[in-house]
Amino acid sequence: MKILYTVFAILLFAAIAFGQAAKSTQPKFDIADFNKKFETAQWLVEYDNVAWKTTDAVMAMPKDVIARLGQDWFCFQDTNKIWHAVYGGLTEGKYDVAIHLEMDAKEKITKSNQKIDQEFLNKHARALKTGRDKLTARVADGSPRFNQFIRQNPDKTFFVWLLPAFQPDRMTVFGGEAVYTVDASGTTILKDDSYFQEGFRGFKSEPPREIWLNYTEQDKPSLGAIFFVWYYKAYFTKIFIENAKGTSTVIKGDSGYIWVHVEKDEPSKTVETEDPARPKLQRKKPSGN
Repeated sequence: MKILYTVFAILLFAAIAFGQAAKSTQPKFDIADFNKKFETAQWLVEYDNVAWKTTDAVMAMPKDVIARLGQDWFCFQDTNKIWHAVYGGLTEGKYDVAIHLEMDAKEKITKSNQKIDQEFLNKHARALKTGRDKLTARVADGSPRFNQFIRQNPDKTFFVWLLPAFQPDRMTVFGGEAVYTVDASGTTILKDDSYFQEGFRGFKSEPPREIWLNYTEQDKPSLGAIFFVWYYKAYFTKIFIENAKGTSTVIKGDSGYIWVHVEKDEPSKTVETEDPARPKLQRKKPSGN
């Protein structure tokens, strides 16, 4: 058994150390792939925090303002690292801003009158709609709720992520992650890196306990699995991602969080722990529907 420790001080990457038995080969775990996904997962968790905090502020707005809100709200960071949350709706290709909020590093939220480029707004909203439409065609009615995330790339294309949300009944869900690269106009999906298992699965967030995410059909942790662990790490005593060749989990130490990756001696051997609080969730549409 080979163990790889990936050390993070709070939210920042600090160091990597390898631990393994004598006379063994170097671990085969793809640390570069993991670090890239984890960096994205951290950003998504930060984005989600902005969305949650600003949504609370939006709900306190007058009813006539709330009536203008659609599904096409989104967040972005400016060059000064200030987060912006824009709520409104896309009508006939044009985005109507109902509420524009800013959140600083201390999480202070203020209403903003700063003008945002109209094409910037239109393209973000269109890219989100393009991603949502693709997901809607992929999953069945009654599937778990999803949260949406968007980020514009340097080449003006967009990354759009749709990941299972923290459900209203306090259910934590895994087993599906939509990851799209959308063109600069926001209308065409250029690349689909989504991953869906045969069905969604989940765990009640209470009581705190050890849980296992079964991804034994994959060799590496997926972005959605890494996001799940990082997002819900405070709700469970341990969260393990089980892949075909190893397991990954995060533990909290005195100076921050540490990712621990353990390679299996028998890659084909799986570990399955049944959780009485885990229900059967809505399965996806059959392939091709």
